[in-house]
Amino acid sequence: MINEFNPPQRILLGPGPSNVEARVLKALQTPILGHLDPEYLRCLGDIQKMLRAVFETQNQVTLSISGTGGAGMETCIANLVEEGEEVVTCVNGFFGQRIAEMVQRWGGTPVRVEAGWGQPLDMQQVREAFRRSSARIVTMVHAETSTGMRQPIGDLQSLRDIRDAIFVVDSVTSLGAHPVSIDANRLDASYSCSQKGLGAPPGLAPVTFSERALDKIRKRKQRPKTWYLDIDLNDKYWSTDHLYHHTSPILMNYALREALAVILEEGLPARWERHRSNSEAFVAGIEAMGLRMLVSPEHRLWSLNAVCIPEGIDDARVRARLLNEFNIEIGSGFGALKGKVWRIGLMGSGSTRNNVLLLLEVLRKILREEGARIS
Repeated sequence: MINEFNPPQRILLGPGPSNVEARVLKALQTPILGHLDPEYLRCLGDIQKMLRAVFETQNQVTLSISGTGGAGMETCIANLVEEGEEVVTCVNGFFGQRIAEMVQRWGGTPVRVEAGWGQPLDMQQVREAFRRSSARIVTMVHAETSTGMRQPIGDLQSLRDIRDAIFVVDSVTSLGAHPVSIDANRLDASYSCSQKGLGAPPGLAPVTFSERALDKIRKRKQRPKTWYLDIDLNDKYWSTDHLYHHTSPILMNYALREALAVILEEGLPARWERHRSNSEAFVAGIEAMGLRMLVSPEHRLWSLNAVCIPEGIDDARVRARLLNEFNIEIGSGFGALKGKVWRIGLMGSGSTRNNVLLLLEVLRKILREEGARIS
């Protein structure tokens, strides 16, 4: 006999997923409809309107892809990048590397501009790489989840004084927690995920495409090789024609709709300020203990904080104690930062003063017991 699965209630303070509000979870328990039911199609229309507000864009093609954030990344790359095309890819962490790999897998040639993990990219180097290459596309990670680094994406606009460019931005860990300002920053394509700053369960990838990006896609020499992630086919389902493409994850979109409603009820400026103030309070507490942050203040994310692990402290042991003794999950470093940082998420409904105070208290207790010199 297989028993009912009853997972424990955790406080999720890692790099995602974040905890989900009760009203969002409740949406998952509402009656399921068919994916072409008029009521469900109205739900999708609501999602599009609210995603435009959160992305801060008027882009008509703004929708959620059925898949996690990686599916959003692949949607942007597979549709925009053509065989043999050079693409300037900005890399200062794991997910910048992933974009470069994805460009290569889809037949493009990544022209990498690199900085150390946790370090900002030098825009002069980006300009030089763009000038020397034949690239029309430039990719950048706004919120590098592997490091807690925030890159000023508005700086990309300056490249257009060299030649026309299409800007693709990863907003996986920033959307819903930081301003992304797609239209104000003149960005052309962006992708995110449902389970971080938006506060919904994982499984959906919001994307947005400007008319400039769509025009490039329409002028491709060949159609995109992807069928499932073809943005034109997905848009024909989401738009007024509602042409069948695949069976939409109905309950997941119910939850996303409710999460977006929560965001807009709070108000974007108030939500951004909540994430900023809670992150800064957490950093103040960390530094008061004598610990160090990986990223300099002007480039730190509010949604994800990378704390350098004190010398001699066992990364996995501390995380295991937080989980087993206090039901708190935080994230480890990986790639170049494996065993060197803890990645602590304060995003969505998890960005609260109570969570800040609780984590600081138990972290101080555990670190002292593990032999760290704590102020």
